[in-house]
Amino acid sequence: MKFCIFGAGAIGGYLAVELALSGQEVCVIARGAHLTAIRERGLTLKIRGQEKVAKVAADSDPAAFGRQDVVICALKAHQAFESAADFAPLLGPDTCVVTAMNGIPWWYFYKSGGRFEGRYLKSVDPDGRQWNVIGPQRAIGCVVEPACEVIAPGVIAHRQFNRFIIGEPDGTSSARVKELSQVLTAATFDAPIRDNIRWNIWLKLWGNVCFNPISALTGATLGRMTGDPDLRALCKTMMQETQAVNEALDVHIPADMMERRLTGAGSATEHKMSMLQDLERGRSLEIDALVGVVQELGRLTAVSTPVIDAVLALIKERARAAGLYDELTAH
Repeated sequence: MKFCIFGAGAIGGYLAVELALSGQEVCVIARGAHLTAIRERGLTLKIRGQEKVAKVAADSDPAAFGRQDVVICALKAHQAFESAADFAPLLGPDTCVVTAMNGIPWWYFYKSGGRFEGRYLKSVDPDGRQWNVIGPQRAIGCVVEPACEVIAPGVIAHRQFNRFIIGEPDGTSSARVKELSQVLTAATFDAPIRDNIRWNIWLKLWGNVCFNPISALTGATLGRMTGDPDLRALCKTMMQETQAVNEALDVHIPADMMERRLTGAGSATEHKMSMLQDLERGRSLEIDALVGVVQELGRLTAVSTPVIDAVLALIKERARAAGLYDELTAH
């Protein structure tokens, strides 16, 4: 299969190396020093004490590659919105686009079967740019579990986990999602198919909605946030508000998953959340798809989210002060 990894950073680079080494035809979209290093030396993956190197075609311009069987979008949500038009050269009539991203995806209300069917989300796709350019019919949902990091241009370090949970927006076990799972599995990934990918998206968001902004506001690691009673209580309150929103959207996750989520996160004692890493490195913060979208969906479903609203206001101001936040607006 022909794969284009759009955004060959930590997660995208990990996918690109393993897919290429398993025999798939892989190209990557990258930029800057990272792109230069990939062109000169290939992509290097440090994993389980090994060093794997894959030579892949790399460019900053998607038009260099033409139509693909699968495009895996591994950008942050705001970068994906800004880059939507750039996907066009990669898309044929049967190309699928895997959204390997955190937060609520832009296609969320495609074949959702609810009262908001076909609605754009202002916090992640304000003018329906991705909906109209990429097309929700191409989307395959993906929840990313691996922890990876770009440690030098062209070099990815894998920390833990190898699971990419995938699923069709309509919940069907389609031929294309089955083939994708088989290909990912052959490339050393755990790639289970779920018939309700939105359930998994919300479960992961329970952690991201609180851990990411609190870490960026306080500098706290996961161990600190889950170990300190006051910070843990704040996280749990934000999770409970998020749960009320997903319940209003008919996504039902057992309440006992909350403590399991907190305890599991606490095992990564010294881990810094991506939002804190980005703040420290001067990179734009992914706020809207992780926090702002919960506020938007809360207002849409008449669910109050006062603590999320307060934390959202604080993290937006913190990011603005650092010059690392631009709110998405329709054009």
